Amino acid sequence: MFTGLIQASGSLESLSPRQLLVRCKDAAFVKALAVGDSVAVDGACLTVETLADSGFAVAISPETLRRTTLERAMDTDWVVNLEPALRVGDRLGGHFVAGHVDGMGRVEALDRSAESWEMHFTVPPELGRYLLSKGSVAINGVSLTIANCTDDGTQFVVAVIPHSFANTNLQYLSPRQAVNIETDLLGKYVAKLLRLPSGPAAPQADIDLNFLAEHGFA
Repeated sequence: MFTGLIQASGSLESLSPRQLLVRCKDAAFVKALAVGDSVAVDGACLTVETLADSGFAVAISPETLRRTTLERAMDTDWVVNLEPALRVGDRLGGHFVAGHVDGMGRVEALDRSAESWEMHFTVPPELGRYLLSKGSVAINGVSLTIANCTDDGTQFVVAVIPHSFANTNLQYLSPRQAVNIETDLLGKYVAKLLRLPSGPAAPQADIDLNFLAEHGFA
């Protein structure tokens, strides 16, 4: 479990069929890790297999490569966001982030305002159904609040404060670039419990007082 508050940055050094090598110049961050620990790399929860002074290697699966931007990031000098797993008793400053990337979204526009940056994204309908205005979303592992979004959630805007912008790879994003998206964990469980239909063509469920009473919310 993570919070979406990035604590270090790194780069992807090499990728084998089952292992990813991450370079990190933050010696304190690497020193705090242990073999077997979970660490979020651009929002993807991965397990540390080996440690070195200059970074660490994590196990990686075909499923993770399919759902995330990590494989394509190998061909660039992309900076990845790093966060260690949340410890019991730690302060929760962001939101509950599982590190289970749901899929990829795309940057549409980046606008500078007086005190922040407005970033516009699009996501597939199967992800958009879990997004709503003032809800939480993790983009490349960064905990953000949705400022507004379309009714189907496939287009949304987040406001990024200067600290988050300067200390994460959000500062390097450009239009049409792919990003890792994790939707709100609680929203997914609510949808599951209510047995809402899924998929791009899913009809909207009629939720009223009778529906809620039938499902124990009386």
